[in-house]
Amino acid sequence: MRASRLVSLLLLLQTRGRMTAQELADALEVSVRTVYRDVESLGAAGVPVYADRGPAGGYRLVEGYRTRLTGPEAEALFLAGLPGPAAELGLASVVAAAELKVRAALPDDLADRSGRIRQRFHLDAPGWFRHPEATPHLATLAGAVWDDRLVRLRYRRWRAPREVTRLVAPLGVVLKAGRWYLVARCGDHLRTYRVGAVLDAAVTDERYERPDGFDLAAYWREWTARYERDVYRDRARIRLTAAALEFMPYVFPPEMSRAARTAAGEPGPDGWLETTVPIESVRHAHAELLKLGAEVEVLAPAELRDRFAATARALTRLYPADADADAGAAGAPASPASA
Repeated sequence: MRASRLVSLLLLLQTRGRMTAQELADALEVSVRTVYRDVESLGAAGVPVYADRGPAGGYRLVEGYRTRLTGPEAEALFLAGLPGPAAELGLASVVAAAELKVRAALPDDLADRSGRIRQRFHLDAPGWFRHPEATPHLATLAGAVWDDRLVRLRYRRWRAPREVTRLVAPLGVVLKAGRWYLVARCGDHLRTYRVGAVLDAAVTDERYERPDGFDLAAYWREWTARYERDVYRDRARIRLTAAALEFMPYVFPPEMSRAARTAAGEPGPDGWLETTVPIESVRHAHAELLKLGAEVEVLAPAELRDRFAATARALTRLYPADADADAGAAGAPASPASA
């Protein structure tokens, strides 16, 4: 949303000329302090905006400076429309109106090229076999982010106590792999909440000051890297077939399959090889590695190997070899595996 606000500020200066910080704040519905920060960001990005001092002063662009859309930029604008996420944020009609206005302002050749984008490219963010997560409080949280207002959250988490209530300062929302997340300050710490786990969100009348220099994209990159690093705390040593190693990217989380392929040795004469795979826990690794069936053998840790041995014994009880032999002797149809 901040990127959109910077563009709006730039276009206001371009179309209206000189404007005071208060006029910009009123037009953008933000604080004067936010305008000061946004003007500094535009200047740092190379936009020639400067301030005239005095009673009749204000911010303005260097004479003759105008933003111009190139063909690729116009096409990218319509590619980034993202009607699905916009609708979840409660901005579907706003985005549609903005696209119509931009298209009307473009030359005929650029408008035609931009219009063809939607006919040729479509973004479907969620992964396969994953239904969209219900996020009834997303629009409320996004509004609080925009207005810099504190929110009282009732949140369901994975550890006890399962339900907690927190007063947070919402700093931004992020769409990751079809899931929405809220980045917020809770006390003196930055926290990340899955919006789908928010049970209730009540926006208060109390405003907050955004942390100076907070960069949502930079925070998200650092947080996701730390999360992925902390999730896979342990390692399992396994032996598997070359075919199973090739199959891993289709059924394993990316971090697990990448690491396994990187650490893999050369296959032996029997087509089997050894490698190391990162795991969240013994329980998680047991569930994941079972996807490879009889084409994987756990070497370590011992607890994980014992789990696999117990599973193998349980399967043998369910599918005893002598029962198959008796069924075949009685003239029963052969099983698919033996056909």
